[in-house]
Amino acid sequence: MEYLLDNPQIENTYQEIVRKIRPIQNGAVAEMMAQRGLDYKVNLGASVVSLRQLAADYPKNHLLALKLWNKQWRETMILATLLDEPAQVTEEQLDYWVKSFPNIEMAEQASMNLFVFTPFAFAKAREWCLGKKNLVKMTGLLMMGRLAMTDKTTGDEAFESFFEVLPPLSKDPELSSIFIRSFTHIGRRNIKLNQLAIMFARTLQTIDSPVAKMVALEIIDELESDYIQEMLKDKA
Repeated sequence: MEYLLDNPQIENTYQEIVRKIRPIQNGAVAEMMAQRGLDYKVNLGASVVSLRQLAADYPKNHLLALKLWNKQWRETMILATLLDEPAQVTEEQLDYWVKSFPNIEMAEQASMNLFVFTPFAFAKAREWCLGKKNLVKMTGLLMMGRLAMTDKTTGDEAFESFFEVLPPLSKDPELSSIFIRSFTHIGRRNIKLNQLAIMFARTLQTIDSPVAKMVALEIIDELESDYIQEMLKDKA
C-alpha cells in the first residue's frame, strides 16, 4: 500500500469520524453477525444506512479513505469504500483490499460503493474471477453483476468477455448463488445479451457437473421468463 503522508486536517477529520461511529453502534447486531460467521477485527454493529448518513457529511478524500481502511474496523472499512475517490484508486490498492476482505459483506460493500466506479472495474472483475481464493472469485462475480446493473454506457462486448472466464466457476457450489444472481443481470441488459446469455447457459449444461447444470437451469428459467422477456421488449 502507498505511504500515508501526514496531513493534520485529514487526521482531524479521521479522528472525528471514528468518534462519531461510537454512538451509532449496535451490539446486538454485531453479535448476530458474528453468529452468522461475519467476523471482523472490530465490529460495532452500526447499520449500513447510518454509515451512509455519516459519510454524506464529508467530501470524498483518498487519503482519508486509506486511513479509515487501515483502521480495520468493520465500520471504518465500509466508510472507506464510501469516501474514497474512484479516480485516485490504483490497481495495487484494489488488489490489496480484495486480498484483505474478511468476508462477503465487505466484498459486496466495496464492489457496490467504490470498485465499479474505478477505471479498472472490468479488467479487475475478469481477473478476480480467475483468482485462487473463493472470496476473490466472489468479488469478481459481484463486480460483474454490479457493472451490468449500473454501467449504462459500456458496449456489449465488455460483458461478453466474461463468458470465457466463467465456466470453471459454475461448478463450485460455494459460488452458485452469486454466480446465478450476477450472471442474470447481464442477461437483463438488452435483448442481444439476453440471447447470448441463454446460449452460454446452455453450454454450461454440457459440463459434467451437477452444480453447473443446476446453475444453468436456473439462469435459463430466469432469462426466458415472461417477465424478463416483456421487460426487454419494453426497453428495446
